[in-house]
Amino acid sequence: MKEWLTIRNNFEAFDVRTLKGNFLQAIVLKAKQIPRGNGLLIIQNFEPIPLYTTMKNLGFDIFTEKDDENNYYCYFYRENEIEREDKELPLKPIVMPRYADIDPQLADLTVNFWDHIWNKDNPALELKYKLLISLANAVGLGRIRQATREIIKAYYLGISVEQMEELFALFVWNQGIGHFSSEIAQSSLFKAFLLIKNLERKGKNRDEIMIVLNEKFGEKNPEMGFNN
Repeated sequence: MKEWLTIRNNFEAFDVRTLKGNFLQAIVLKAKQIPRGNGLLIIQNFEPIPLYTTMKNLGFDIFTEKDDENNYYCYFYRENEIEREDKELPLKPIVMPRYADIDPQLADLTVNFWDHIWNKDNPALELKYKLLISLANAVGLGRIRQATREIIKAYYLGISVEQMEELFALFVWNQGIGHFSSEIAQSSLFKAFLLIKNLERKGKNRDEIMIVLNEKFGEKNPEMGFNN
């Protein structure tokens, strides 16, 4: 039993069950204002697993319980006032509440499936290569928005421009010059690749480039369709 649970009833409650859109940044902003020795309660109708790493990187310990109506009460206690967002994979999944709009149990199943695929302990495939495989699959299925997110995350984890070049050459080989010219070369995916390549040529480091990528292709850009 965590000692701090004795004061959990004093935590500020943030009920996100009825909120729409991307409210992750609102949670993070509120969490940063919580002083050491205090906490925050997040109430959701599915377990908000993608939030756990974010809160841990801000110095929070976590305890979650579920009631008889399948509502999750996630208590976050701030043990340390630290911020390690630079250690966290960008572009977290924000679509999970949409599944809860259909069926909270579906959202619960989906978020646990996501956790098993992307947060698996001791995975056989290194995450950056798993992202490249996911990227290639997304391109094959015409899901360019997903592919754009995957290339940004893979770059964050250390994929080089030279590796990206070989990947795009494979797209030309497997899908044909015509398809590449009319679809991929005009896409946000290829624009992200060219942005990385050009900024590296100008001497920008990976952290500087990630800031630009997040601005142009992240949730804050309404053109990417994440604020609907």
